[in-house]
Amino acid sequence: MKVLLFGEYNRAQWNIKNGLYHLGHDAILVSNRDGFKKVDVDVEIKDPYRPYLLKKIRSIIKRFTGIDISALAIKRQIKSKKELLSNYDVVQFINEALFDFDRKDQLEIFNWLTDWNKNVFLLSAGLDYPSVSYAFDKKFRYSILTPYFENKGTKRDFSPALSYLTDEHKNLHQHIFKTIKGVISNDLDYHIPLIGYQKYLGMIPHAIDLSQLDYKTPIINDKIVIFHGINTLNYIKKGNDIFDEALKLIAEKFPNKVEILITKDLPYKDYIKSFDKAHILLDQVYAYDQGYNALEAMAKGKVVFTGAEKEWLEYYSLTEDAIAINALPDAEAIAKKLEWLILNPEKIIEISKNARQFVEAEHDHIKCAQNYLEKWQAKIRE
Repeated sequence: MKVLLFGEYNRAQWNIKNGLYHLGHDAILVSNRDGFKKVDVDVEIKDPYRPYLLKKIRSIIKRFTGIDISALAIKRQIKSKKELLSNYDVVQFINEALFDFDRKDQLEIFNWLTDWNKNVFLLSAGLDYPSVSYAFDKKFRYSILTPYFENKGTKRDFSPALSYLTDEHKNLHQHIFKTIKGVISNDLDYHIPLIGYQKYLGMIPHAIDLSQLDYKTPIINDKIVIFHGINTLNYIKKGNDIFDEALKLIAEKFPNKVEILITKDLPYKDYIKSFDKAHILLDQVYAYDQGYNALEAMAKGKVVFTGAEKEWLEYYSLTEDAIAINALPDAEAIAKKLEWLILNPEKIIEISKNARQFVEAEHDHIKCAQNYLEKWQAKIRE
């Protein structure tokens, strides 16, 4: 099978691509490189107007003329690659709106790729209309919009998420869902809002390439090392402020028992190495399930504070605090869990081993790729 994977967040589609390749299929990933993360892609779609000064020029031109030169540049690149991007058995988009420009331009790109290829699917792996509308209606106990409702941050912090609720985006969403063969989610934060959608094909867990992630049994000497990697753009939305508050409590209570490492906005290849010496990693608060950063850290043997809600425990038939630690939006609750681990370091070793085994069992990229093939082929045969 010949597969075009269009768009990337972290390494979601890259690992699917490698799994497909291992199974004897031809796959290509075409995308930008997910901002500062600079993730791997086969064919890069570049936005020449990302540097600060050029971004300002872009904004001024759009304000006075209505023309978005970034959209023009990206559409030109895609149009020039028509031959490369045509005649695939399957195209899978990673998002309803991958690029940072008007939905009408994104609709045009979607229609091109739909016209050039046979069977189009959608991977729900980030913000989209179903997940944002579900969060906005407060159907989750807490969500990425909880800090918005609590008046944290600025309007600008939440404008990317809220853009999925505009009429312009709803029109794009409806068009996509009429056109695609089906939509697949890759964790419970996207699975739950999609339940009941006619074209929903179910969840395939995040694909993790374990061959790239060596497991090391934690060695605990004098101090417990806690790692907090911050994406400044998502500081409020990921609950990093709550983690910082919890770390302050821990640093005051256990000044001689902990070492705290904090990084900001590291490219992926630096980030994945930056927490090697850590025993505990703080990932994100407002989630029910783990994302890529959490799963890769778990695969390397870290105890991760992340989404590990009761829905996740039930889905995988797990016991609380055995695989990962559920990071509630409560600094004192997080500090209490950290204290439990600091005072019971044998639990760190136990959870570390369980975490690796869980990722191996549920997230192996080759098994996941096989699941994608089965779902795609079943819809194509209909």
